[in-house]
Amino acid sequence: QVQLVESGGGLVQPGGSLRLSCVASGVTLDNYAVGWFRQAPGKEREGVSCISSSDSYKYYVDSVKGRFTISRDNAKNAVYLQMNNLKPEDAAVYYCAAERWWGRTCPGGESDFDSWGQGTQVTVSS
Repeated sequence: QVQLVESGGGLVQPGGSLRLSCVASGVTLDNYAVGWFRQAPGKEREGVSCISSSDSYKYYVDSVKGRFTISRDNAKNAVYLQMNNLKPEDAAVYYCAAERWWGRTCPGGESDFDSWGQGTQVTVSS
């Protein structure tokens, strides 16, 4: 079973940056697609970004394109989400999720991901 631990959340002013980390244990992430999801109070969880197991495909929801960058370091068994130019609407609990996946892209939705982290809080406020 994959165990995922997120870190890097915190309080940042609008326009600031944070780098979220998702570190896996129990398995190596080489054959896993990894996604980042977020959930704000009173809202449904939404997919933010995903990276394929081969690192050749990256998905971003429209609202974060050009501001967020997903990357992976298989040697460290980790996936990162660099978030720049943060906006108040980016505030949420961010979760990473992993799924063993050999497809060229990413799984279709959050229900396809079996392993989830506990989440890290991102607050964007002046």
